[in-house]
Amino acid sequence: MIGREKEFKELTRLYNRNRADLVAIYGRRRVGKTFLVDETFGTRITFRHAGLSPTDQQPEGMLCAQLEHFYRSLKEQGMKNPEKPSSWMDAFYQLECFLKQKDSGKRQLVFLDEIPWMDTPRSGFVQAFEGFWNNWACHRKNIMVIVCGSANSWILDHLINNHGGLYNRVTYEIKLSPLSLRECEQLFKENGVRFSRYDVAQSYMIFGGIPYYLGYIDDELSLAQNVDRLFFDGSARLANEFVRLFDSIFDDSEMARNTIRLLYTRNAGFTRKEIIEKLHLSNGSRISKVLHALTAGDFVIRYVPFGMSKREAHYKLTDPFCLFWLHFVEGNSGFAEDYWQQRVTSQPVAVWRGYAFENLCFNHIPQIKRALGISGVITTASAWSKRTDDQEGTQIDLLLSRNDNVVNMCELKYYGSDFTVDLNYYKNILHRQELLLKEISPKYAVYSTLITTYGLKHNEYAGAFLKVITLDCKTAEYLSQSRKLI
Repeated sequence: MIGREKEFKELTRLYNRNRADLVAIYGRRRVGKTFLVDETFGTRITFRHAGLSPTDQQPEGMLCAQLEHFYRSLKEQGMKNPEKPSSWMDAFYQLECFLKQKDSGKRQLVFLDEIPWMDTPRSGFVQAFEGFWNNWACHRKNIMVIVCGSANSWILDHLINNHGGLYNRVTYEIKLSPLSLRECEQLFKENGVRFSRYDVAQSYMIFGGIPYYLGYIDDELSLAQNVDRLFFDGSARLANEFVRLFDSIFDDSEMARNTIRLLYTRNAGFTRKEIIEKLHLSNGSRISKVLHALTAGDFVIRYVPFGMSKREAHYKLTDPFCLFWLHFVEGNSGFAEDYWQQRVTSQPVAVWRGYAFENLCFNHIPQIKRALGISGVITTASAWSKRTDDQEGTQIDLLLSRNDNVVNMCELKYYGSDFTVDLNYYKNILHRQELLLKEISPKYAVYSTLITTYGLKHNEYAGAFLKVITLDCKTAEYLSQSRKLI
């Protein structure tokens, strides 16, 4: 496994201790939750079951389908003479009987995958699971139950933050995040894919560090050829993934997609009030639930722009896959089979790369802090613009406001070669720094920081930046402050 060493170690530790454990694993779809459990435990799983994906059936019909599917899982995994359950109470009683039949005193592992799908409307699933855990499983020291789901908000609301019978019952939680740049590079090497770090970063800006998508990369093709094959060819595997992704994890999938489409239109994001106004919604719980689900699912971040109050918090789309899909795939049809290869050096693609690299950096704040040597310093990340239209001149891509009285004013540049500072750009940097100094406390120092692909060309204006972070610092060895992001 790549990038899951900590989770593997923790799951193994929990399995080896002599107490009942209820473990919740959650993370966006395709991030590798099932793979983690399978690779960690293999044949040691006593009983496993995955909920059926939501369909257009009526709730009653879906409940019957879920119960029938659970019955078949019991039967196929060796239960003697199971009875078809008529409710989730019956289903979990059958599971208790099955585990008693199999009990030899050794650890028993129950794996319930995509558990939010089992909780169909008015099914009584949560109450039945609560009874199974509280009345039976939690009293058996050899029982370990792992529940897993892509609907992060369901896991958080119904299990981890439950205020009813399951309050404080989850003994361990794991939020599985997309792979980082470094982990993407390791995965490519493991799969025999030979990409430069420039292309590793670009692949992240397209696929978003999702192992399932990255696994489709053909090691005999270039990145541009792979993008055509996966998005723009006649049988492209990911051409419809955007719709499938939201339908599979959101109860209100259309609202979630519409919110994502709106957030896509402004790089800085929107406030909750602006979202309600632009989508013509009422100020109710519906949009609150959607924003909560999008944030919990790592599609969106909630942040307070520099100089604004907490009531002006913005929701910003940072999911690379959604950003790419909305920019190039949605609304277009009849692609040429080499669509991306024809446009890879075009100006629209270059502009997209600039915005996509900004979002890559927002998704790698811990790595940026480590590169700056401030991992242990409490830091707030935000963007800042003194103009509502975000025009060049007063916009600052990323601000890191630190508790050690330093603000890193970061410029984010995705370039195919060393970045060059000319006189006009040098003046721009000084102007932004002056504006920023007027807005912050006198006790703060401002460090101008460049985050880029290869490095900074050494000339008379290179001193505009006190710190430089690159994907690979080999081309910037003359800068003693240069650090690597990967």
